[in-house]
Amino acid sequence: MSPPSSVAHQKLKHHVHHECLRAFKTAIPLIISFIPFGMMLGAQAKIKDMSWLELVLMCGINFAGGSEFVAIGLWQQTPPLLLIVCMTLLVNCRHILMGVTMIPICRRQPVRKMLLSFFLLCDETWALSLQDSYRRMEEGYREPFSYPHYITIAVSFYITWIITALLGIIIGPMLGDLTQYGFDMAFPAVFIVLLRGMWNGWRRGIPWIGSLFVACAVHLLIPGQWYVIAGAITGLLIVLCLPPSFFEVDHA
Repeated sequence: MSPPSSVAHQKLKHHVHHECLRAFKTAIPLIISFIPFGMMLGAQAKIKDMSWLELVLMCGINFAGGSEFVAIGLWQQTPPLLLIVCMTLLVNCRHILMGVTMIPICRRQPVRKMLLSFFLLCDETWALSLQDSYRRMEEGYREPFSYPHYITIAVSFYITWIITALLGIIIGPMLGDLTQYGFDMAFPAVFIVLLRGMWNGWRRGIPWIGSLFVACAVHLLIPGQWYVIAGAITGLLIVLCLPPSFFEVDHA
């Protein structure tokens, strides 16, 4: 008979393997969508004369596609570093809110481990992990947050993103304008899928809709990247101006 510690170890190993496999199956569609998305980033980096090392460092250290596209748009022979840093901070500040929303579901995890893991947090990882945690709550799991599930998705996206961006800077110029193949639809398509999965009633959608309309209006009226700032501030102002009870979900 195996000692109890060995049995517990085998159960833990089986659990981790099962969660990693489940996470990978969940992430596959989005991993595929990362391929054209990352290649577009790499191709744009090549147009801006960014070296492959600079691109890999940006993707590896920042790991936030939206802000990386903004940074490449601002990239010049002498990069305006302060402006790029400010824009990156502004675009990525949503990660603070995303991290806060995950605290209730992963409060039993060691803080040091989660702080390191949150380095890999991106929109897609956040959305899939949150959906999975809510589902586990409804199914009565004692621990709603699955760390193996989270870290498998996060690492899969991280590796895919860097590799595809690198492919983009190498072979993107050979393919020409990637938008002619419809690759630019990958970005909105991914977020529409995530939005559908996260949709929790029209009340919670009001900040998103307000932010969208203001960002579109500013984009049409004012040249430059100001629509990013306008959309983000609009969403925050709507949340701050409405009472918290307005966003409560009615499960009746």
